[in-house]
Amino acid sequence: MATELKIGIVSDISCPWCIIGFKALQTALKEKGPGITANIEWQPFELNPQMPIEGQNITEHITQKYHISEQQADQNREAIKQRGLSIGYEFGNRGGGRIYNTFDAHRLLHWAKTQSKQTDLKLSLFDLYFKDSGNPSAHDQLLKTVNSVDLDVIEAKQILDSDQFTADVRQLQQYYQNAGVQSVPAVIVNDKHLISGGQPADVFQQALIKIAQEG
Repeated sequence: MATELKIGIVSDISCPWCIIGFKALQTALKEKGPGITANIEWQPFELNPQMPIEGQNITEHITQKYHISEQQADQNREAIKQRGLSIGYEFGNRGGGRIYNTFDAHRLLHWAKTQSKQTDLKLSLFDLYFKDSGNPSAHDQLLKTVNSVDLDVIEAKQILDSDQFTADVRQLQQYYQNAGVQSVPAVIVNDKHLISGGQPADVFQQALIKIAQEG
């Protein structure tokens, strides 16, 4: 008997562990038990909701936010790079060495869900930031990303030029914050099972099989 799992992934596009975790989840889903399917939805989370429009140097930001040295920040970045390579994702100079506000990207992702293109857009936004050193707060770059996944650029521009979906995204952010999500990625299966962090594929696979067997 087929079992469909509802998987909500709370994440931000400037979070390297979010793409690492998703790649591992993808592998787990390919190797899952027979009859298990998944319906994936992305939910909004901002790592830096107060980030100004010009962004901030990423090393400066990381050392200030986590109270670590530049050397430690470099070591962490190298560890993330190697973990990415191990699951088939090559990180570039993310954001050109800067970190940006991502709220407008989340508004577009909310819209993309209604167009059945949410995962396509999410992955392209990860690539914009991590591979292409792009700025996910710049509307022209967001529109190019929208176009790359065959979404309507004119409609996307209308969204960006207005406050459309602002209330929806804020409400979802508050919902997950109230539910206790303080870090990402947070993978929530069937609205009740939480898998935190960029776990290896085998951890995801074991969890998914167990949850499916519970019915």
